[in-house]
Amino acid sequence: MPRNIVLAASFPTTADRLFDMYLDPAEHAAFTGSPVVIGHTPGSAFSAFEGMLSGKLLHVEPKHLLVQTWRSCNWPANAIDSVLTISFWPQGDGARIELVHVNVPDEDFAGASQGWEKYYWTPWREYLGAS
Repeated sequence: MPRNIVLAASFPTTADRLFDMYLDPAEHAAFTGSPVVIGHTPGSAFSAFEGMLSGKLLHVEPKHLLVQTWRSCNWPANAIDSVLTISFWPQGDGARIELVHVNVPDEDFAGASQGWEKYYWTPWREYLGAS
Protein backbone atom coordinates (compact mmCIF):
# COMPACT_ATOMS: atom_id res chain seq x y z
CA MET A 1 0.00 0.00 0.00
CA PRO A 2 1.46 3.42 -0.91
CA ARG A 3 2.57 5.70 1.90
CA ASN A 4 3.28 9.41 2.34
CA ILE A 5 6.45 11.21 3.39
CA VAL A 6 6.21 14.60 5.09
CA LEU A 7 9.52 16.38 5.80
CA ALA A 8 10.92 19.83 6.46
CA ALA A 9 14.52 20.99 6.26
CA SER A 10 16.23 24.29 7.07
CA PHE A 11 18.98 25.88 4.98
CA PRO A 12 21.35 28.85 5.36
CA THR A 13 20.11 30.80 2.34
CA THR A 14 16.95 32.41 1.00
CA ALA A 15 13.85 30.56 -0.12
CA ASP A 16 14.17 32.21 -3.54
CA ARG A 17 17.69 30.86 -3.97
CA LEU A 18 16.63 27.34 -2.96
CA PHE A 19 13.77 27.44 -5.47
CA ASP A 20 16.10 28.65 -8.24
CA MET A 21 18.76 26.07 -7.37
CA TYR A 22 16.28 23.20 -7.52
CA LEU A 23 15.13 24.20 -11.02
CA ASP A 24 18.58 25.04 -12.40
CA PRO A 25 20.11 21.87 -13.92
CA ALA A 26 23.70 22.98 -13.27
CA GLU A 27 23.12 23.95 -9.64
CA HIS A 28 20.87 20.96 -8.95
CA ALA A 29 23.63 18.71 -10.27
CA ALA A 30 26.25 20.61 -8.28
CA PHE A 31 24.58 20.06 -4.91
CA THR A 32 23.42 16.47 -5.57
CA GLY A 33 26.61 15.40 -7.34
CA SER A 34 24.68 13.92 -10.27
CA PRO A 35 23.43 15.32 -13.59
CA VAL A 36 19.75 16.26 -13.73
CA VAL A 37 17.23 17.06 -16.44
CA ILE A 38 14.66 19.53 -15.17
CA GLY A 39 12.57 22.26 -16.76
CA HIS A 40 10.78 25.35 -15.52
CA THR A 41 7.30 24.83 -16.98
CA PRO A 42 4.51 22.32 -16.40
CA GLY A 43 4.98 19.25 -18.55
CA SER A 44 8.79 19.48 -18.39
CA ALA A 45 10.56 16.16 -17.89
CA PHE A 46 12.54 15.40 -14.75
CA SER A 47 15.34 12.84 -14.48
CA ALA A 48 18.03 12.55 -11.82
CA PHE A 49 20.72 10.21 -10.56
CA GLU A 50 21.40 8.69 -13.97
CA GLY A 51 17.73 7.88 -14.53
CA MET A 52 17.13 6.39 -11.08
CA LEU A 53 14.45 9.07 -10.58
CA SER A 54 12.07 10.33 -13.23
CA GLY A 55 8.88 12.30 -13.59
CA LYS A 56 7.55 15.57 -14.85
CA LEU A 57 6.75 19.01 -13.53
CA LEU A 58 3.02 19.45 -12.96
CA HIS A 59 2.72 22.90 -11.39
CA VAL A 60 4.93 25.90 -10.63
CA GLU A 61 4.26 28.87 -8.38
CA PRO A 62 7.44 30.90 -8.91
CA LYS A 63 9.74 31.19 -5.91
CA HIS A 64 7.31 29.23 -3.72
CA LEU A 65 5.92 25.87 -4.88
CA LEU A 66 6.74 22.97 -7.21
CA VAL A 67 4.63 19.89 -7.87
CA GLN A 68 6.13 16.95 -9.76
CA THR A 69 5.31 13.37 -10.56
CA TRP A 70 8.10 11.22 -9.18
CA ARG A 71 9.13 7.65 -9.77
CA SER A 72 12.11 5.59 -8.68
CA CYS A 73 13.51 2.75 -10.76
CA ASN A 74 13.34 0.72 -7.51
CA TRP A 75 9.54 0.75 -7.55
CA PRO A 76 7.43 -2.17 -8.75
CA ALA A 77 6.34 -1.83 -12.36
CA ASN A 78 2.68 -1.74 -11.33
CA ALA A 79 3.19 1.06 -8.76
CA ILE A 80 1.58 4.38 -9.64
CA ASP A 81 3.74 7.48 -9.92
CA SER A 82 4.03 9.43 -6.70
CA VAL A 83 3.39 13.15 -6.46
CA LEU A 84 5.97 15.41 -4.86
CA THR A 85 5.07 18.86 -3.54
CA ILE A 86 7.93 21.10 -2.45
CA SER A 87 7.34 24.52 -0.93
CA PHE A 88 10.01 27.12 -0.11
CA TRP A 89 9.63 29.41 2.93
CA PRO A 90 11.63 32.20 4.57
CA GLN A 91 12.72 31.22 8.07
CA GLY A 92 14.68 33.56 10.32
CA ASP A 93 17.97 34.33 8.60
CA GLY A 94 17.59 31.34 6.26
CA ALA A 95 14.88 29.29 4.61
CA ARG A 96 12.89 26.09 5.01
CA ILE A 97 11.74 23.54 2.50
CA GLU A 98 8.55 21.65 3.27
CA LEU A 99 8.06 18.46 1.31
CA VAL A 100 5.05 16.20 0.91
CA HIS A 101 5.70 13.06 -1.13
CA VAL A 102 2.51 11.01 -1.60
CA ASN A 103 1.94 7.49 -2.93
CA VAL A 104 5.45 6.17 -2.26
CA PRO A 105 5.33 2.37 -2.63
CA ASP A 106 5.77 0.53 0.63
CA GLU A 107 8.67 -1.44 -0.92
CA ASP A 108 10.77 1.75 -1.16
CA PHE A 109 9.28 3.88 1.63
CA ALA A 110 12.33 3.58 3.93
CA GLY A 111 14.75 4.23 1.07
CA ALA A 112 12.83 7.25 -0.20
CA SER A 113 12.37 8.66 3.31
CA GLN A 114 16.07 8.36 4.12
CA GLY A 115 17.07 9.39 0.61
CA TRP A 116 15.80 12.94 1.05
CA GLU A 117 18.29 13.58 3.84
CA LYS A 118 21.12 11.57 2.28
CA TYR A 119 20.87 12.73 -1.34
CA TYR A 120 19.30 16.17 -1.00
CA TRP A 121 19.32 17.93 2.38
CA THR A 122 22.84 17.04 3.60
CA PRO A 123 24.69 17.64 0.30
CA TRP A 124 22.63 20.81 -0.33
CA ARG A 125 23.66 22.26 3.03
CA GLU A 126 27.28 21.27 2.38
CA TYR A 127 27.18 22.92 -1.04
CA LEU A 128 25.73 26.12 0.40
CA GLY A 129 28.40 26.17 3.09
CA ALA A 130 31.15 25.86 0.49
CA SER A 131 29.78 28.46 -1.93
